[in-house]
Amino acid sequence: MKKKKKLTIGMATFDDFEGVYFTIQSLRLNNLDRLDELDLVVIDNNPTSLEGKATATFCSKACVRYLEETSWRSTAVRDRIFREAEAPVAMSIDPHVLFEPGAVARLIDFFDERPDTPDLFHGVMLYDYLDDSAGVVSHMNPEWRENMFGTWGHDEKAQDPEADPYEIPMMGLGCFISRVDAWQGFHPLFKGFGGEEGYIHEKTRRAGAKTMILPWLRWIHRFDRPRGVVYPLDVEERITNYLIGWLELDKDPGEIIRHFAKTRPDILVDELILPRVSDLLADYEHDPEATIASWREEGEDEPVEEWNDTQVALGVPLEIDVKGLKLRVKKLGLEWAIES
Repeated sequence: MKKKKKLTIGMATFDDFEGVYFTIQSLRLNNLDRLDELDLVVIDNNPTSLEGKATATFCSKACVRYLEETSWRSTAVRDRIFREAEAPVAMSIDPHVLFEPGAVARLIDFFDERPDTPDLFHGVMLYDYLDDSAGVVSHMNPEWRENMFGTWGHDEKAQDPEADPYEIPMMGLGCFISRVDAWQGFHPLFKGFGGEEGYIHEKTRRAGAKTMILPWLRWIHRFDRPRGVVYPLDVEERITNYLIGWLELDKDPGEIIRHFAKTRPDILVDELILPRVSDLLADYEHDPEATIASWREEGEDEPVEEWNDTQVALGVPLEIDVKGLKLRVKKLGLEWAIES
């Protein structure tokens, strides 16, 4: 008899075949005895690219559900993981996250013992060297830095993987878990990259639940991208997302305006973006479906300037003569964009 699925594990991707491949294969190899309890899902935000096609082919071989998402370009497409889940509990992870052996099985058992929990859960993030003495990332502090809301926090309690779960203010969304029927959802007007951290945690609290950390659910995240960031990064879209989230929760948008006035004085947040967001939310309240459709389509045909940060390590150091001195270069870095 086919076992009932207990945990959906999903990831949203945009041209990251290798990340999807190794994350999925790690999940499968480390959970062979529980594999029939897992519902593995990939949401592809760029399925027509070469990487998208390779991802689709791999998923068909690995018995992973592959879902194209072409109408909504956003990191918030992770919302579909919860809407498409075939298990009562869903975990969203980035397609470049790896777990300690036994962590996923323990997570299944954890929810078996708490079938009615409404809370939002996270695990702690290890750094690449996997050395506990260097500390673990246990949460995010609710503060602004470098055009983002949330800075990494390190609580000593999370050092002990057998410590009891405890409440945290917020956390990065490389890994988060909720019962499907308790998931509060991202705003459907979010577009592009960012805006979800802090927002979904406050939304969960407003619903009467908590954001919790599970110290034994330990994972690592690949941050380096030597080929550069391949998905569009538009800071105005990110600001718009923050404003949508803050206004949905009746929070003062003043902190958003003040932060970006310092970091991006060239963007008129108060004068241009905030009024536009207010009108957008008014239209959404009047006619949600039409507003979502027109907003997602707006500007999608316009070229987006994509800046890439590429770091190249040279196998043999490059030697350059500078006024009689020998300059040896081992690594080169370049920020570049292709003009459409």
